[in-house]
Formats: sequence, C-alpha cells, structure tokens
Amino acid sequence: MLKMTGILLGCWIGLTPAAANAATPIGDQPPARALLDQLISYRTAKGQGQVPAMAEMLVARLRAAGFADEDLVRVPVTVEGEKTEGLLVRFRAHPGATKRPVALLAHMDVVDAVAANWHTDPFKPTEQDGYLYGRGSLDNKFAVALLITTFERLKRAGYTPDRDIVLALCGDEETGMLTSRAMLAHPFLSHLDFALNADAGGGSRNDAGAPLEFTLQAAEKTSANFTLTTHNSGGHSALPRADNALYQLAHALVAVEALHFPVEFNEINRAMIERLSDRTTGEVTAALKTILHDPTDRASIAIIARRPEIAGFLWTTCVGTMAKAGNAPNALPQNASATINCRIMPGDSAEQIRSTLARAINDSNVQVALDGEAVESPASPIRADILDLLAHGVQANYPGFVPTPTMSMGGTEGREYRRSGIPTYGAGSILKTPGDNRAHGVDERLPLDSFYKEVAYWDVVIHLLGGPGGESPRG
Repeated sequence: MLKMTGILLGCWIGLTPAAANAATPIGDQPPARALLDQLISYRTAKGQGQVPAMAEMLVARLRAAGFADEDLVRVPVTVEGEKTEGLLVRFRAHPGATKRPVALLAHMDVVDAVAANWHTDPFKPTEQDGYLYGRGSLDNKFAVALLITTFERLKRAGYTPDRDIVLALCGDEETGMLTSRAMLAHPFLSHLDFALNADAGGGSRNDAGAPLEFTLQAAEKTSANFTLTTHNSGGHSALPRADNALYQLAHALVAVEALHFPVEFNEINRAMIERLSDRTTGEVTAALKTILHDPTDRASIAIIARRPEIAGFLWTTCVGTMAKAGNAPNALPQNASATINCRIMPGDSAEQIRSTLARAINDSNVQVALDGEAVESPASPIRADILDLLAHGVQANYPGFVPTPTMSMGGTEGREYRRSGIPTYGAGSILKTPGDNRAHGVDERLPLDSFYKEVAYWDVVIHLLGGPGGESPRG
C-alpha cells in the first residue's frame, strides 16, 4: 500500500501546487487557537441551549470572511423542547465544476462536565504543560476551530475549489444526532461523493511523543439497548412463589452472560487483526493468527475474550448494565427489568440480536424488547483515493506514515451519513498518548503541539479535495 500511495500522491502533487507550502501553518495558529478558546467558553451541552448562540457567532465570522449568505445555512431542530441547530457552510466551486461535492464533519455540542471534579474550570480554556484543558477541547471543538479558520483563510485568499466542499457542523452529536439527519435532507449534502469526519480517526504516540500509528475510521458498531422484563402478581414475602419475577430475571441475565456471538470478519477488521497479530506476543498472537484462519476455534476465542479491547473488534457484545425489581422489602416483586447494552457488528441488525437474546434466555415469561432506536450503518468501502488523500495530509507532518483503516466500537455521526448511502471516513490526525483519551471525562485536554500541526493537515487535505484553486500567494 505504501508503494501505491507514493505513486498516487505523486500524481496529485503535480495537480496541486498550492498544497506544497501547506506544512507551514504559523500564520494560522493564532486564529485557530483563539477561536478554540472562544468555543470552549460556550457550554454547548444538552440542556444549556447555547448551540444556537455559538452557531450565530460562527456565521458572523464566516460572513466577514466573504462567504455569501446563501452559502451559510443554519438548520434549526428542537430536541425534547430545547432548540439546537446544525450549520452548513458551502465553499462554492467555480462555475461549471462537475466533480461531486464532499463534506467535512465536526460537531459543536459537548457532553456536560461536573466542574467540582475538574482541576480547572471546564468551560474556561486553560493552558498547562503543553495541553489545553477544557470541555470540548478534544471532542470536538478543536476540529470546528481548525476547519472554520481554514475556510476563512482560504476564502480571504481568493481560493475557489473545483468542487463544492461543505462543512457540516452537528448540534447534537452527543445525544440524538437529529441535526445530522436534518442537514442530510438539505440540497448541499445531496449527491455527496464522500464525507470526512474530523471526530474520528487520529494517531497514537508513545510517552516520548513519537508517532506509532494513524487510523482512518471506516466503520462503527451499532449501539443498541434491550430491556428484559418479567411480570407477575407478586404477593407477600412470607409466601414465596415459584415464579418469582426477580429470579426469572436473574436466570435470564445468566443466560445473557453465557451467550457468545460468532467472530465476524469484514475487510476492515480483518486487516486490523492481521496488523495486531504482528504486534502482539505470546498466546494472544497465536490466538489471533488462528482465528484469522479458523474463526470458530474455541480455544483461541477464549483467549481473546479475556482481552475486551481486542474482542470488541471481532464479534458483537452484549452486557447487562442496569437492573430494577420490586417496590418493598417484604413484598414479592411484581416487575423486574434489566438493560442489556449491545455493540453490534456492521451488517447485523438489532432485530437479529434481539432474537438471539430471546432464544438464549428461552423463557416465555421474559420479554426482550429494543429500547428506543438502534441506528445501523454499513461499513464504508476502503477506497485507494481516500487512503492516499489522507496519507498526503498525515505526511505533511509525519513523513512515512500512512493511515490504516479501522472500525470503532463506539458511535459517531458518521453512522447517519453511512446509512444514507454516503461513504464516510474518520479523518482526523490529532496525535495522542493513552493518557490523552479523556473525551467525556474529567480534565479533558488537547495536546497543543498536535493541534497546531493539524492546521497543516487540513490545509493539505482541502487543497487536494478542491484542487489548486488559483488563490492569492500567502504571506
């Protein structure tokens, strides 16, 4: 792949001379950083109602940079009585352009933070020891800041792409992603060639700061909650009955615990496991290599099952997370229920998993029902042109590295685009150590050295997407 990447990138470099200078982001660092500080100060968590105000501020900036009103579309949505919105920004192509549009994805909202648990104010950006602390610094306001300021600079420089490039900012990615669905109904996002999601992908590095790997997210597992419920008339605890609802639920949970789903391979996770089998050691390496050739080998599966960080890429998982029963200590429970969270492999449906759970429980007194909606999405095809595009961006900062396709156990709004038929790829390149993975948690932080390099990354990627464009020389 590396050899093929070099050949294709060489062709693209010849077509995009403006990208040659893209790895010098000094002029962009102050505006991107200043905007990020401003974005963190908006508490855009569910229930706070601040997403529209943040979107309004971004629209004013983009309008001042030269974007026409018809290319700035606010998409209002009301979620459980709260107003939020998505924001579409079209970087309009030159007249007569024939290439299909592409979309760049990021999100404006955040998971809320408990200030008392942080060592800094989560909504006041604080720089310490090379990190920027603040809610949303990593998930995902850094991407909003980078993409907005890159669009602003290119517009002011007179850049005109040879296809529409649409920035789509979600307003409720952390909850229902209803703004994503609303934006997908807009003409700007019709007939997309593909979408690049800045909220996924990225790189890992060791504690010394050296890069280890960059990834391209091309699939994600479906998260689905199922409720197990059993009912009876209950009674006095002095008169126990054989059909105790709590015991029935307990037996059902034991059956779920014993349930093992089969190994499932697609082109993405097979390649992941092949790479992983070369990096691990001992019995894990042997088990992975065996599973690659015989995905039914019980002994190897048992070894990998003890490594959930690997097992989750190979099969659907279901686990009990909550339970409730009874209403008094001296009364037999009339109702008992439990929640089972499943992470479902791409290509499988929530109904298939519900049926599998019901068969495993094998008790007509226990009902198994899907709780809410499970948004299923297919894997995106691995395209050589996408790999080469992102490799060029990564190599602007980290020569010799090529992103490798991965599947996520968690979910992003990429699922909404994939289920709409749009190939979508997690395309960030922020470089993190394991200790930097604090999204949704206490003391979320962004490594600033990686953030500043990300400016160069997106500059290269956008120039390759949109062509040289005839922009004015940069000072």
